[in-house]
Amino acid sequence: MKVSPELAKEMNATMVEYANACQYVHLNSDKKLTNNVAVQALMYDTVREKFHLSAQTTIHAIRRVCSNRKTSRTNHIKKELTFAPTSVDYDSRTFSLDTRKWIVSLKLLTKRTKIELLIGNYQRGILKGSKPKSAILSRRKDGSYYINIHIDNIAPEPTNTDKVIGIDLGRTDIATTSEDESWSGKKITNKRNHYSQMRAVLEQKAAKGTRSSRRRCRQLQQRLSGKERRFQKHINHQITTYLVKKAATNKTAIAIEDLTNIRTRINQQRRSKKERRLSK
Repeated sequence: MKVSPELAKEMNATMVEYANACQYVHLNSDKKLTNNVAVQALMYDTVREKFHLSAQTTIHAIRRVCSNRKTSRTNHIKKELTFAPTSVDYDSRTFSLDTRKWIVSLKLLTKRTKIELLIGNYQRGILKGSKPKSAILSRRKDGSYYINIHIDNIAPEPTNTDKVIGIDLGRTDIATTSEDESWSGKKITNKRNHYSQMRAVLEQKAAKGTRSSRRRCRQLQQRLSGKERRFQKHINHQITTYLVKKAATNKTAIAIEDLTNIRTRINQQRRSKKERRLSK
């Protein structure tokens, strides 16, 4: 987004008030309450008067608190909820998109402002002709501002066909089709073993090293967090994209084996620690 210093100041002030409103709602309402309608009935008037947010922005702040509470409860997170001034939620009443001039209109703290979008042809092709109903204005660590626009893609009607591609999933071979195509899982297994060894070494050094080495190990552990999962997700995405595009081109259906509760069934068997790790 193309943002002037004055506009950046206004956007930052909006994010600060939005985060403060979320924090206030969380601290001054029953933390077990996750129904946004109930919380809105209790906190709406007070939040509007105290933080000078628009009506819809106040409602979205309350909804964010309830949503974060639900996520925290579902994932069994014991850490207290906090709300940083890094984003604001918008809907069709506080946000609009003009695809002729590629400008978005946002309701900020004191006024509604039009902002020019700096996007490529790929993004323009996706947004052209769409009617987005929600968006999130966010600020990154480097101080730049982005707006994530949400659009609804209507799934096409399924095509009737007699041709079917069968896909068998596994660990030695990630996927094997009935047309004798397969993708080896050796690369993923090697990567997972590599990260497992790194975690073991870092955990040992973080526990027994000097104060500075323990700090560096913890920093490295934080950097490595999620890399293995993202790598495997990327490989799976590449295979899935190829298979779906091929099936769509050839007008073929895809049949996958039923893996319901397979992890629960497998984990009941007696296996080594390495086998349990690789089957996750």
